[in-house]
Amino acid sequence: MTPDRLLVDFFYAQQLGHAVEALQYCVGHAAAVPGREVSLLLNAATPTELATWCAAVRAVHPVRQPFLEPAPGAAAALAGVPRDWDWVVDDARRHQPFQLELFPGMRDHYAASDAHLRARAGRSVAGARRAGYLPRQRVRLDLPAGARAAAARRLPGGPRLALLPAGSAEPALYPSVASWELVLDALAAAVPGLRVVLLGRTARDERTATGLPPADLRRLLGHASAPVDGVDRPLAEQLALVEACGVFLAPHTGFGLAALAVGTPWLALSGGRWFEYWFNGVPFRSVLPDTARFPAFTQFDPAAVVDDGDDGPRTPSMTRARVRADLDRLVTAARELLAGGPAYEQAVADYFRELREVVDPAAIWSIDGVHADHV
Repeated sequence: MTPDRLLVDFFYAQQLGHAVEALQYCVGHAAAVPGREVSLLLNAATPTELATWCAAVRAVHPVRQPFLEPAPGAAAALAGVPRDWDWVVDDARRHQPFQLELFPGMRDHYAASDAHLRARAGRSVAGARRAGYLPRQRVRLDLPAGARAAAARRLPGGPRLALLPAGSAEPALYPSVASWELVLDALAAAVPGLRVVLLGRTARDERTATGLPPADLRRLLGHASAPVDGVDRPLAEQLALVEACGVFLAPHTGFGLAALAVGTPWLALSGGRWFEYWFNGVPFRSVLPDTARFPAFTQFDPAAVVDDGDDGPRTPSMTRARVRADLDRLVTAARELLAGGPAYEQAVADYFRELREVVDPAAIWSIDGVHADHV
């Protein structure tokens, strides 16, 4: 019997976290129909290798065309993608007019995709029950053995914490290097023998890079805690380093989703434009800011930026004052996660209880509707 074939068409921005979002839908659609073959279409500027480490994905189809600008060659970019499927499910953002206006390349991709792809049973959105979907399935990345071996050679014994000091947006949306030094000082004092692994990517190409200047990354490597240098290692090796750590510490970043997908708890210094919205059955803590003092979570609206003294322009929830205000909470959460707690269900309940206090409940959302049980 011919297996059911489904394509997840997830052409979106190249940030790594969006690829993990796509994998959530691949896993859910695969779980719903035994024997189903699920393939994934991604922006070629995304780390598409993530899909090759997910057992639910049979094939990945990178599509190389502009995203932010119009893409007159969108039809030609699909030449290597098979036309015929049983189901095609799209990223739901293709149906949001403001997204199509913001990202003409995405608009052009889906216009070409509608003409190119043929779906025998139907076309819908990723996560649609009518296409067969089981929500809230756990995504697990099985990293290459070579990457795990390379990571093991770099790692010392003792409690380990991986640190990614910034995502890929502008530096003003993340803590300064001086703020991170405060955090590292506090963690080193609170956790005897703690080994920190510093992560990041400085290359400026079609993929995203860490929004902290390379000089600041070098400064953090010189911290008294003697961090292990994982900066600019291949993606698989950096994820293997995270996998071997007890905690992944970072502000909101798509790499946090990948950390959860290798089974490592994410300690989020939450703030900036986005709150955390993806959950994977792995314990976590989000240290949320007091938004009355440190406004945050504007989502698609521009984030406010203030003068943070010697640290330069900074969004309020990432200023040194905010980091100082939540330093004890951050250290407490790190120690809790390193000790193996809390239970995942407790972490989710605590998070949404606290998020309701700082964000209008009507504005809260999550992939697969995890928030609906708590808001």
